[in-house]
Amino acid sequence: MRRPVEGEVHVHYGQIYVESDPDDHGPGLAEAFAGQRAGLCGAATPGFLWLNTGLHTGDVGFTVEVRDQAPPLDPAWEDVVEVSFRPASAQSALVQWVGEDSWDLDLEETDHRVRYCARGMDRASETDTRSADEPQLDRYLLQFWPAPPEPDRVLKETSRTAAYWHRYARTLPPPPTPAERAETARRERLARETEEREQQLAHERWQWGGRLPSDALRTVGGNVSGLREFDPALLHAIDAAGPATQRAVARFAARRACEAAGLTALDWVAHALTALAEDRPLPPPFDDDARMWHALASDPDVPDRTVGRAVPPERPPSESADSALMSGLFQTAAPLVVGPAAAFEEPHAPSPSGEERQEPPPSDFASSPLVAMLTIGRPDPSLRVSQPHMALPAVTAAADPDPLRAALDAVYAAVVTYGEDHPALLAEVWSFCEERPVPPVPRFTP
Repeated sequence: MRRPVEGEVHVHYGQIYVESDPDDHGPGLAEAFAGQRAGLCGAATPGFLWLNTGLHTGDVGFTVEVRDQAPPLDPAWEDVVEVSFRPASAQSALVQWVGEDSWDLDLEETDHRVRYCARGMDRASETDTRSADEPQLDRYLLQFWPAPPEPDRVLKETSRTAAYWHRYARTLPPPPTPAERAETARRERLARETEEREQQLAHERWQWGGRLPSDALRTVGGNVSGLREFDPALLHAIDAAGPATQRAVARFAARRACEAAGLTALDWVAHALTALAEDRPLPPPFDDDARMWHALASDPDVPDRTVGRAVPPERPPSESADSALMSGLFQTAAPLVVGPAAAFEEPHAPSPSGEERQEPPPSDFASSPLVAMLTIGRPDPSLRVSQPHMALPAVTAAADPDPLRAALDAVYAAVVTYGEDHPALLAEVWSFCEERPVPPVPRFTP
């Protein structure tokens, strides 16, 4: 025999518990005693015992014994009940009200018989509350031993308090059967899964401008999320336009980006745009990322053009913003460096200003450092970016073998290159698509 608990424990509301399911907070009073004849030890909920005491608040004498077999009944106890109990896990414990304190019981995960013995319940109930300097009023013994399940029983009834609880228990309907519990759990799980799916779909619709994306848009990768912030309807239109239009959009966006950056007068850029137009592989230096950036850094004719950051329009908040899907503290905007330039970026902790600066890894062609920047949160339109550096990824993106990704990545790079003037670019891209929405007719009131 061993005694994991011996001495005094504190009770509130005349109750203390044995808990063994770490994922369950325990049942209510009626659920704990449902269908029982004994009202002192509620065992109707698997893996849980509800123990009633005479004292409402204060310390009571309490002993827990774990035995190998049924002990003899000591006649000194005034009220005695027995129930069956099987721990739900190896983590069984005697637990005070709202978990104020607990004692490990170390019970095996097997069927047990439990005997709960009480003395002094009426006197403690009449006193109601015991302070620290007052004598002990009631005492309890909780005994466990291995035994197959049996119905609960009242072995001895003496006090009015115990009789009251026995009458209460006998008015309760029987607990659900294991099959009924399993069915209830199944329905609750299905309801949770359905709600989570609905929240996920609602949030996805919000992200994509009120309609769900196609499988192609979901899996295209690249900078689809960055462009989606500016015009989600345009993504659906480009997707529906088909490969030929997508390739045309990609070439158009690459040319417009280079024009905005002042690069079309450079022979090595003009040759690349011609290759795109003729559906040929990109010529050097666009066939190698490092060579391309070296050419940009070393060509003295590259114009020094900057533009204010492109800021996506404000959107109404998602209705599922309070769900677990939106519980993150921050959402990171898509990096402003796109296409091959993105390969030079390595994530690290942002500076307090929200801006990151880093140099690319050294290469044989590097004659000057290249700087990549990304923004955490909404871009600051007052900050300027280099249009030539933003435009080159539009060219390499337009050559992507996947026409949808080529179009989306090239348009996004062009948006970043246009910066604060990006609405004009997007309006031109819309002209390629058949699904351009008709703007609402303005209403005038006299």
